[in-house]
Order: sequence, then C-alpha cells, then structure tokens
Amino acid sequence: MRILVTGAGGMLGQDLVDVLSSGGDEVTAVTRSELDITDAAAVAAAVPGHDVVVNAAAWTDVDGAEEHEEAATRVNGLGPQLLAAACAAERAWLVHVSTDYVFDGTATEPYPEDAPLAPASAYGRSKAAGETAVRALLPQASYVVRTAWLYGEHGPNFVRTMTALEASRDTLDVVDDQVGAPTWSREVALAVQRLLAADAPAGTYHATASGQTSWCGLARAVFEELGADTARVHPARTDKFPRPAPRPAYSVLGHAAWGRAGLESLADWRAMLAAASPAVVAR
Repeated sequence: MRILVTGAGGMLGQDLVDVLSSGGDEVTAVTRSELDITDAAAVAAAVPGHDVVVNAAAWTDVDGAEEHEEAATRVNGLGPQLLAAACAAERAWLVHVSTDYVFDGTATEPYPEDAPLAPASAYGRSKAAGETAVRALLPQASYVVRTAWLYGEHGPNFVRTMTALEASRDTLDVVDDQVGAPTWSREVALAVQRLLAADAPAGTYHATASGQTSWCGLARAVFEELGADTARVHPARTDKFPRPAPRPAYSVLGHAAWGRAGLESLADWRAMLAAASPAVVAR
C-alpha cells in the first residue's frame, strides 16, 4: 500500500512511520512543518497517490486548548475533516487517531467503542469534532483509533519523566485517583498495521493496553523496572495538582471491536511496559 502519515514528527507518528515502513508498504511521512492539515489546498495536493492516510497530526496541548479552543479545533476538528474529504475524493482510507478525552471520565467500567461522546474539556471537544467529521464523510472507509496514556521512545512523556525523577528525587507524590491503561506508542502503531493488513471493517477501535492502573501505579512500575524502591512513590489526589483542563478520572477503554474483527486486542499494560523498558525506561 501507499500510505501517507501526517504528524510524522511526533512520538506516535515516528513509530507509525517505522512500523509501516518495515512491513513493506510505501510510506510518505510528513511533519507538521511539511503539511498543515488545516490548509485545504495543501491537503488536497498531498492525498492523491495514496491508498491510506494515517492522521497522527493533532493539537496535543490539553491545558493550552482551554485558552485557545478555536485554534485547537482547527487542528483537531477541521484538519481531520479536510483529510476525510480528500480521501473520499481519492477513494482512499483514513486512519484517524483520537483519544479517551472524548468521554467525560465519570464511568466505572471500560467505555465501549460506541459510547456516546461527552467531552468535558476544550481538547476533548476538539477531538470529538474530528471524529464526527471523519465518520460523516467516510463511514465505510475509515478507522477512528482511540488511544490514551501514551508513552514512547520519541519525545517527552510520563514514563520518561518518572525515570528522570527517580534519579533526582528521594520521594515523589503522584496522582492516584485517575485510572487508565498506560500504552506504548509502538504498540499502537502495530495495532494500526494489523487493522490495515486484515482489511478490518470500518469503525472505531480502541488501541490501548489491557488492564488498568493509576498514574501512581504506573510510576511505581517504572521504579520497579529501574530496580528502585517503589515505596518512594506516594499516592496523591488530583486536587493537589490543579490544571486548567479537567482530567478524566476514568480513562479505561473497552476492546470488543478487535474481537469482532477477528483480531487480538493489545497486551496487558504491565507486560507492555516491561517489553518497552529497554527503549523507554532508560536513565
């Protein structure tokens, strides 16, 4: 396949380019500076000649979106709309990466793929707008791939931060009342590759690890990977660290769509972290 990857300079984007290229597909990688997905003419010129577009371009500054919602929505809402329209014109498929923030985070069991959207933040609203546009324009030729709690080899993330803090702090206070499924970005890229290779049915898929933990639990797991004393990580409440944008208390996503497509869902979060450690958990 001929695949265009947008947002190719980001943490997930770099993994997508590496994984999809290694599978023998012809990959065109474009960074934010090379393709502005909010520019209709640029998008219309970039998509032709590709069978699939994988959109990893996004406004990811969750707190910044609270103050700049219009700008965030241009990237996360209008951008996917333009890509979907260009894909429809070229009869190409679109893989659009989305997020747990399209939900309000008040659930007590994993959100199914068809759960109603109920974003509680500007960032969440911007991402929900993108999902809605993709489904409206490409209902039979798109995958909306939601992920959450990403960490990876490329760029800053929570796991790398905990690794650095283990070396510089005696103890850490880490939020323990937010629950999710920490997910290695490379595994998301591999999941996208599986969807494309299997010619899976169009729809929404949750590319997050199985199982769940808190940020405190993840920090302790990072310490364990480093051979450090996990008791040095102390649980704290979210209100100890006030932020402009509300954080979902519950970000666990269900994985039923993988089974319906005859595919395996992603591995347990703890096993995934252990596998990622040589690349991600490094001093």
